Amino acid sequence: MAEKQEEPSNAQNGEPDNAEEGEGKKKKVKREDLPPFEIVTGERLPAIFFKFQFRNVEYSSGRNKTFLCYVVETQGKEPVTSRGYLEDEHAAAHAEMAFFNTILPSCQPGARHDVTWYVSSSPCVTCAQRICEALRKDKGLRLTIMVGRLFMWEEPEMQAALRSMKEAGCKLRIMKPQDFEYVWKNFVEPEEGEEAKSFVPWEDIQENFQYYEEKLAEILH
Repeated sequence: MAEKQEEPSNAQNGEPDNAEEGEGKKKKVKREDLPPFEIVTGERLPAIFFKFQFRNVEYSSGRNKTFLCYVVETQGKEPVTSRGYLEDEHAAAHAEMAFFNTILPSCQPGARHDVTWYVSSSPCVTCAQRICEALRKDKGLRLTIMVGRLFMWEEPEMQAALRSMKEAGCKLRIMKPQDFEYVWKNFVEPEEGEEAKSFVPWEDIQENFQYYEEKLAEILH
């Protein structure tokens, strides 16, 4: 299934046309000035990012970033729950890798960690391998990944990567409309100058959820 290629506007790509005004706390720099690896972190992402990047469309042309919202429940001497989000700043970075390199190490070592990700699209093959390695190495890690879309699901290599994550103990789920609403309430900041709004599902949200749920079931069967 070939995706229609297009040049998205900054706003469509999760970057407001006036980047400095749209980001507020986060200063934007030109793509060519970025270092080889940079990840944006925070507690809540702008609504414009969510509306475009998390939409569970069948054709994901222009959505070339990964947004990863996480909840970490640490079961240690002092139970702690932490949450936030990670965003690929550009193509060379992977939010999934950043979670294992920066977020998880900051949690209590040796404790049990129940982790839930809400991700705009499923991990690539390389990130899937890293997920498998982490789960096999850390027996106290439990990972559930809720994905809005399946990334390149028709590719045999990608299908094998999804199955390997399941075999390693990762729970893979497609985001239901209720999950998008959860992300909206807990990880999305109100649009500038407006009060908090209720989540408004897009027209084909349920249909697309069922489409991806069927595809994932076929792959993992």
